[in-house]
Amino acid sequence: MPRQADPDSALWQRVTRSVKPLAPRPPAPSTPPKPAAPPAAHRLNPAPPAAASPPPPPLVLDRFAGLDRANAERLKRGKHKVEARLDLHGMTQAEAHRALSGFIRGARASGMRCVLVITGRGAVGGGVLRAAVPRWLDEPELRPHLLAIATAQPRDGGAGALYVMLRRTRAG
Repeated sequence: MPRQADPDSALWQRVTRSVKPLAPRPPAPSTPPKPAAPPAAHRLNPAPPAAASPPPPPLVLDRFAGLDRANAERLKRGKHKVEARLDLHGMTQAEAHRALSGFIRGARASGMRCVLVITGRGAVGGGVLRAAVPRWLDEPELRPHLLAIATAQPRDGGAGALYVMLRRTRAG
């Protein structure tokens, strides 16, 4: 039996004959690439000391000055139970900053110890939120709530997420 021509195929053939390619777009204005940040870029400066209490130890990504060795290893390996997650995907920097601040304060007030902050890896240049979140965590309003931060394990988001160990809330 002879094969009949598909009417959609014939229509598509006619349409594609009349199509002309778009003119090439002018190149986008290029911005000079930013140099790769050295590991020291993840160093977070300690908050200024409070009047009566000693300053918290320096908070450095994947360094654990505020934790004993066993807890530092558990945090780094993702062995602490993640009690809450905050996903910052799709937020502007202002929205993400507000969300992070409220999340950290609320988690600590609820007595949580380990939370996960998902920044995403970023499509270009390593991600704006990925670079900003460690800086925000070291700001005077949030730094007193934290003991340590570490890059998450792949199952929890890898380089696009951070484990955040919160200080215990003191009773009284």
